[in-house]
Amino acid sequence: MATLAVEDVRERVKNVFDDVLCVLNKKISLGAVSAKGITGEHMRVSAEYVAKVLREVGVDARVEQSKNPDGTDGAFEVVGSRIVDPSAPTVLLYAHHDVQPVPDKSEWNTDPFKGTEIDGRLYGRGSADDGGGIAIHYGALKALSDELCVNIKVFIEGEEEMGSPSFIPFIESHKDEFDSDVIIVADSGNWSANIPSLTTSLRGNTTLDVKVKVLHHQVHSGQFGGPILDAYTLASMLVASLYNKDGDLDVPGIESQEPIGGLQRDLDENQVRADSSVVDSYKLAGTGSLASRMWTKPSLTVIGMDAHPVEESFNVIAHETRLRLSLRTAPCQRPEDAQKALSDFLVSHAPFGAEVSVEPLDNGMGWAMDPSAIATKDALVSMKDAFGVEPINKGEGGSIPFIPELQRIFPKAQVLVTGPEDPQSNAHSPNESISLSGLQSNIVTEALLLDRLAK
Repeated sequence: MATLAVEDVRERVKNVFDDVLCVLNKKISLGAVSAKGITGEHMRVSAEYVAKVLREVGVDARVEQSKNPDGTDGAFEVVGSRIVDPSAPTVLLYAHHDVQPVPDKSEWNTDPFKGTEIDGRLYGRGSADDGGGIAIHYGALKALSDELCVNIKVFIEGEEEMGSPSFIPFIESHKDEFDSDVIIVADSGNWSANIPSLTTSLRGNTTLDVKVKVLHHQVHSGQFGGPILDAYTLASMLVASLYNKDGDLDVPGIESQEPIGGLQRDLDENQVRADSSVVDSYKLAGTGSLASRMWTKPSLTVIGMDAHPVEESFNVIAHETRLRLSLRTAPCQRPEDAQKALSDFLVSHAPFGAEVSVEPLDNGMGWAMDPSAIATKDALVSMKDAFGVEPINKGEGGSIPFIPELQRIFPKAQVLVTGPEDPQSNAHSPNESISLSGLQSNIVTEALLLDRLAK
């Protein structure tokens, strides 16, 4: 049982919410775009600001620069702790302070680096991803104040949007500072601004390059076309062979799963079509629930292809081409196993005996929540109390490889993936925003959860 009443916590959060908004608006204005250089002065300033506001809520936060695996300087990380009782449970709060770039400001309806409130949403780059996560942690700690009954450790990362190259070395060298009973990763989102969610799973990811060769050099398409197919066509046939007639990826050894913990509500097809901007004539590929197709079943995307530009084309048969394939794997499959299964299939199914070679690239493990964990149950109750409705758990089709790495390094910790986003947040896209009512409810949720975890 929690010691604090829900209405008491709600009132506390309401009283500190103006401070939360000040922090979030300032964070947006700092423009902490890690793609401009994770070691840049703008990233140090962002980290120092986050450390400052965490110190305001009792965390002895500091900025420390990480080291990349090759020994070069890495990101500016924010770490710290607040120990209230050595015998109490310890909770690690994670978020990241770096944000996505803004390639074209003209695509925004507001200044991307100035928080702008419109119709109950705050617009700005990083308002949701992941300034919202920082705001949740700050707001919950500020609301609980001296009545915080768990020990807190924080890690606010500075390079999440760049793939976290120094994440594991940093964690490995700071194990004592991150060792905890529960880890709350506030970098995901809710079913909607008004319906909360725990993230139940994340797909893994594996990438590989495929080279298809049919000739030792280009030849005239009129003279040799017919019996000799160009490398682009052969590569297309090869990729098509990975699918069955329904559009399901059908490769032996690549696993599929159903939604973790069962499917509470399927995704709405009309909403998916609208959110993805798919053309009206397109029929969504695959079978089974939309949720399973987007959360837990494998998916393959050709993310790059070496080909002649149309403007520079001429009448030759392309002798070779290279594809880069990105495979999202089922949450519980080892990505290296899926990578090998895909590689073996591609080589053994070379169309018409063309030469097919594969270069394996990066792997990232998926993750699945433990539905029976005490922290999971506490989180779900806290969400219901804060939002006033039953939560709807959901998976994520994307990958966050550091989460399973955290679980590997700290196997006894219970991991919860929460977050500030909702389907209208447009994270990574123009007009990113956060629901202010949703943010307030998320802060109430985390404050209630921290209170419950003390038991």
